[in-house]
Amino acid sequence: MNKDIKIRLLGTFRLLVAAILLCSAVAAYSQMVLSPEQAVDHAIKNNLMLETARIGTDIQRRSASHAWNQFLPSAMVSGTMARSNWANSVSGAAPVPIPGMDPLHGVVPFSMDMPRWNVIGMFTATLDFSFALIESVRTAELEYRSGLLTFEKARLQIEQAVRKMYNQILLLEANAALLDDSFNNAIRQAEIAQANFNAGLAPRLVMLQAQVAVENMRPAINDLANNLQNLKGNFALILGLPHNVDFELEPVLHETTFDTSFFPPDLADFITAFGTSGKPDIAELQAQINTLQSQRKALRLGHFTPFIRLGWDIGSMFDPVLDPFDNNWFTRDHWTTGQVGGSLSFTVGMSLNGLLGFTREGQMRRDIDAGLQIQHIQLAQMIRETELEIFNKINALETTRTSAEIQQAAVELAQLSYDLTEEAYRAGLQDFQSVQNAALALEQARLQLLTLYFNFLNDIIDLEYALGVPFGTLINKEAAQ
Repeated sequence: MNKDIKIRLLGTFRLLVAAILLCSAVAAYSQMVLSPEQAVDHAIKNNLMLETARIGTDIQRRSASHAWNQFLPSAMVSGTMARSNWANSVSGAAPVPIPGMDPLHGVVPFSMDMPRWNVIGMFTATLDFSFALIESVRTAELEYRSGLLTFEKARLQIEQAVRKMYNQILLLEANAALLDDSFNNAIRQAEIAQANFNAGLAPRLVMLQAQVAVENMRPAINDLANNLQNLKGNFALILGLPHNVDFELEPVLHETTFDTSFFPPDLADFITAFGTSGKPDIAELQAQINTLQSQRKALRLGHFTPFIRLGWDIGSMFDPVLDPFDNNWFTRDHWTTGQVGGSLSFTVGMSLNGLLGFTREGQMRRDIDAGLQIQHIQLAQMIRETELEIFNKINALETTRTSAEIQQAAVELAQLSYDLTEEAYRAGLQDFQSVQNAALALEQARLQLLTLYFNFLNDIIDLEYALGVPFGTLINKEAAQ
């Protein structure tokens, strides 16, 4: 009985330890504070889509590192058991001793049915060599390099999405803070209206309007909180974290700045230098073109150059006069190499179908040539689109900077207007509606400035991706230098 109690106590203790560890893990997640770099690091290590791309790259790496194994001989061991369709028999004369006349022998005729089942064992080894095989090794290496660029593009796209969503969360949080300020302002105005009504300085209608304004803001606050929660859930999914993880984001910048000092004096040279080579999509497509060109070369070498094949085989047959079902297969005397034997062969050959354009092989060459032409057209189109994207992003950044300067002045004017209106309302010189309108104008001005800042940061991120420079280069002057 005591032993059973000890076992139960031990089991309970283990459950408590597991529960404590689980709670510690949950607490660690719930207290997570992320910077942009930490968020990117989480996504790169834990994002499932990126992990799939990483596995694909590993497959290509193994293929490239073992491409030489096609020059190893192909060895095969085979065993064949065959049954004749018709029965065979043999006849002849067999020597017999003659009593008293040793060593002289006589002969007697004999006849016997041969077994219908025969067993043959073979070992075959072949080694092929051609110029197409040499080029295929280079093709495997180019495919691996292209796979690395594809993985790098996927990684950069994940980082781009993480950074932009990071900024979007900060914008919504700032918007929520502004809305909370407006809500607290509305509550304070309602309290002032209640006090003025109690003192006989304002009608009951003004008090009711102030209370209605407070209640009308509650749905907007709830909707914004729900949107922020959904966005955080999607952000956690990209980072490879549970959707309900509670985390905080560090601010990107302490001041709202719209610095465009990185703009070059000559925009055309700037676009030409980066737009044709820096973007990950362009680098990936160029690598794919190089790979397809190598595949095309290997295909043409296979069609227009001969191949060499070295072969060696050896075989043995179970004694044909013995029934394989009635005799031991593992007795050496029951096998003979004279029936099958072996050979060493040296073959030189060439495909004739590859010389004709209307054959399947000829159409394969035409298809790969057409594929190369399509990819060259796509590359030219992508270069033009990237140049236009960079041009538009720089123009958008400059426009945003100019608009932000105007909007900053508008925020200051709206703040001054609200302060003066509220002061006049306290003195009984303005009605509640004027205060409410001034507060709404101030909130809209602040939100517009924050939206411009959010658009500015995201355009910077898109421009850095299009230029192929590390994220943060255009914002961080030290990194840019």
